[in-house]
Amino acid sequence: MEETERHFETDAIREQHERSDFREHSVPLYLTSSFVFDDAEQARAMFADEIPGNIYSRYSNPNTNEFIAKLCLMEGTEDGIATASGMAAMYSSMAALLKSGDHVLACRSVFGSTHQILNTIFPKFGITYSYADISEPETWESKIQPNTRMIFVETPSNPALDLIDLEWLGKLAKKHNVILNVDNCFATPYLQQPAKWGAHIVTHSATKFMDGQGRVIGGAILGTKELIKEIRFFTRHTGPSMSPFNAWVLSKSLETLAVRMDRHCENSLTLAKWLEGNKQVVKVKYPFLPSHPQHALAKKQMKLGGGIVTFEIKDGLDQGRRFLNALKMISHTPNLGDTRTIAIHPASTTHSKLTEEERQAVGITPGLIRIAVGLEDVRDIIADISQAIEASKS
Repeated sequence: MEETERHFETDAIREQHERSDFREHSVPLYLTSSFVFDDAEQARAMFADEIPGNIYSRYSNPNTNEFIAKLCLMEGTEDGIATASGMAAMYSSMAALLKSGDHVLACRSVFGSTHQILNTIFPKFGITYSYADISEPETWESKIQPNTRMIFVETPSNPALDLIDLEWLGKLAKKHNVILNVDNCFATPYLQQPAKWGAHIVTHSATKFMDGQGRVIGGAILGTKELIKEIRFFTRHTGPSMSPFNAWVLSKSLETLAVRMDRHCENSLTLAKWLEGNKQVVKVKYPFLPSHPQHALAKKQMKLGGGIVTFEIKDGLDQGRRFLNALKMISHTPNLGDTRTIAIHPASTTHSKLTEEERQAVGITPGLIRIAVGLEDVRDIIADISQAIEASKS
């Protein structure tokens, strides 16, 4: 069988760093800060980028190399870089390619920290931005300026679960010769591959579904060789590198990504359908629910609906707080993508730095609850949410 014919699950398991003289079956952990040169000429050639090879673990390491090799196969990209966190990936993927005077067009529904990069950090360096609404695709082209260098989107968005048509956006970016950068964290490469729709850069928080058990922090930037070369220079000299240990954990976790995502998605859809029938819930959002305003688009560009469900509880903020306090099994923590189901109130936590007007503009209402659905038996998840809703009634 040709290697190009291998399926997603097989690549996730069988793509490994070359076996050492010790003939190990499972790739070992390479805990070393640097690597030994055979001679002075090899050292010179490696530093001159004339030959490949590991020099220093801030640059590369067998464990980070394996992690990225797997992700490139999964996403269908040419090259990539492992970073210390998801936000290191978001920032580096933009900062490495932008300069003073450049403009970024971003979807309004972006993660809170991404908003802070655009709104607070980049203006210090003379980089401007504009927001466009996912619900108004007809306005996007008019917002592209002569100095627009990049379009940045996340789809599905966090936490509103809004989607944007990647095929349409890829064509728009190509038409105007701008870089399309897609945060693919919520979908993972198992459910969605933005590069096949025209994305030049795909970014990830590996902390979430890739790890899948809430153990380590990490990120990834994937894309074309040309752009990754620029980003690699930036990260090599600014240092947001992933540790070998985290890369080793994450690479192992990718081996089970497909089977875990299948269960996350199955549980999420079951929970979303149940929530739609609860009288204390006024709105439920999940990409594969027929009631989702972009259900057809979700079916087009995603394999399944993902592991996140959001809902708005009837009596708003106060009932939302009572609901969270009444949960008995489900964790209350700001992570997601874990084996354990997690609940959070975005307006007072992950998106608290946004103004009320900004939150309303992206669908983050005072009573919105985000559930990152885990791998427990879905009957137990529903039972805990059911009793918490009942206990939260005024």
